[in-house]
Amino acid sequence: MKKTIGSFELSVAENGVALVVFSRPPVNSVSLSVYEDIAALVGFISQTTDIRVVVLSAPESSRAWCGGADVKDFVGMDKERRAERYDFINQSLPGFYNLDRPVIAAINGHAIGIGVIWAGLCDMRIASSEALFACPEIDYGLIAGGAGLFAWLKIPEGKAREMLFTGRKFTAQELEPTGFFNYVVPREQVLPKAMALASLIATKSLPTLRARKLASVALEGRTWMQAYLDAQALSGELVAGEDSSEGVRAFLEHRKPRVLDR
Repeated sequence: MKKTIGSFELSVAENGVALVVFSRPPVNSVSLSVYEDIAALVGFISQTTDIRVVVLSAPESSRAWCGGADVKDFVGMDKERRAERYDFINQSLPGFYNLDRPVIAAINGHAIGIGVIWAGLCDMRIASSEALFACPEIDYGLIAGGAGLFAWLKIPEGKAREMLFTGRKFTAQELEPTGFFNYVVPREQVLPKAMALASLIATKSLPTLRARKLASVALEGRTWMQAYLDAQALSGELVAGEDSSEGVRAFLEHRKPRVLDR
């Protein structure tokens, strides 16, 4: 079975492994429409018994597995438009997290901003040794919503704060000791490794897989989402400020942002 759902190309093998390829050239940035696509993807998978395991990947030609938020969406953004964006996020990400099938992130490229969050909401992560990971929101005069997720995933607090305060890019090897990844492998091995793991999981009973996923979600709790909402509220206050606007302009003009709050 093959199906296109917005920015996602879905193909399902006979063993029940669904390969979902996120394709939004050139960098797989996340716009408002992508959040709608995520919700539609979750809805489709939830309604079929043909899918046992999901592998989330990106085209080999893509410059990133997920290049973060589409910065063009932020030009001229005010508090009200930011709240609208958060509405889309808050309708789609919890649904993705609560999807009653195991999801493996085959991270064959960079994961930036929401890309790190999205990877963290998957059940397992296999990363390319060439991939970079960053939470650059602080460079746009905003705060990232990842702190609660990092704590939930038991990433060491010092490393999590370094990511959030600096906004710099970390290599997969730098983050590997935190336990964020199941495996870090050469790029060409990411998808085969993910598919092999998915194939093993797909040999299990579908009702048992669904129950196991729901039990895992219940066990792990939802404190990450409350922390995410808190971060959204703070960013909503910041977005109207000049620092945030300058950060967006600097990104689009390919220069470093000027610090304006002194």
